Amino acid sequence: MQLSALLPKHWPAVKEIYEQGIETGIATLETKAPEWEAWDKAHLVHSRFIAEDQKEILGWAALSAVSGRCVYAGVAEVSIYIAAKARGKGIGKILLEKLISESEKQNLWTLQAGIFKENIASIALHEKCGFRTIGYREKIGKLKNEWKDVALLERRSKLVGND
Repeated sequence: MQLSALLPKHWPAVKEIYEQGIETGIATLETKAPEWEAWDKAHLVHSRFIAEDQKEILGWAALSAVSGRCVYAGVAEVSIYIAAKARGKGIGKILLEKLISESEKQNLWTLQAGIFKENIASIALHEKCGFRTIGYREKIGKLKNEWKDVALLERRSKLVGND
C-alpha cells in the first residue's frame, strides 16, 4: 500500500470511487460526482491523498474548508472514500491517519465530518482515529425523497491550537 498526493491525473479513478460511494446511499447527499474543476475548487490544495496498491487506486481522502471566514481557517471537513472492493481492509484508517497528520502540519486545529447515522462503518473509523460525536443534524437534506440525519463528528488536534 502506498499513499501519495491526489493529482488531476488520478481524477478518473477517484471519481469512480466517489461514484461507488454515492451508489451506497449512505455516503453523501450528492447524486453524481462533479467534474475535476468543481471538485478541485471545493477542496483545500493540501491534504489530498490516494491509496494505491500495484498502481490501482483503492481510496482517497481530502479536506475542504468549512468557512471562508478567517476565524475558521484552522477548521476543515473530511471526505474519505474507499473503493467497493477494498472496504474493510484498513485502507480508510491509513488514509484518515495520514490526513490528520498532514492537517496538523498545515496548522489545522479541528477536523470535522458529517456522516449519515446509518453509515456505522465510517462513524467507527472516525472514532478509532480520535473523532467524537458532538451532535446530529436532523433532516439536513433529502436523498431520493428521504430526509437524512447526519452525525457531526469532530477531532481537536492535541498539537495545534492549544495555546
